[in-house]
Amino acid sequence: MNELLSNISATQFRRAADLKERIESLQQDLNHILGSPVRLENGTPTKKRRKMSPAAIEKIRAAAKARWATRKGKTSGRSTAQPKKTRSAAVRARLSAIAKARWKKAKAAGKHAL
Repeated sequence: MNELLSNISATQFRRAADLKERIESLQQDLNHILGSPVRLENGTPTKKRRKMSPAAIEKIRAAAKARWATRKGKTSGRSTAQPKKTRSAAVRARLSAIAKARWKKAKAAGKHAL
């Protein structure tokens, strides 16, 4: 393709560009007459985006905030979230002793991982 462009003159290049513009213009006219969507250069049709009202956007925003609040455990108005569970100091000490004994046994066997 680059070889073709380097071998043509400036007038030929300008004529080719004019033809391309004319073809695109005729394609748009045809699409307008037939009622088909306008196509981009890569051939995919353009989609018309629907515009939402500010009220609809606000409803969606409020619903999303409510979803995230319940997911994070912060409910608006009523308290249905369960409190975070914590272990007592005695339980933590017992679990720590069990883990230390397990590691002591593993290291005595020459292991570096359980």
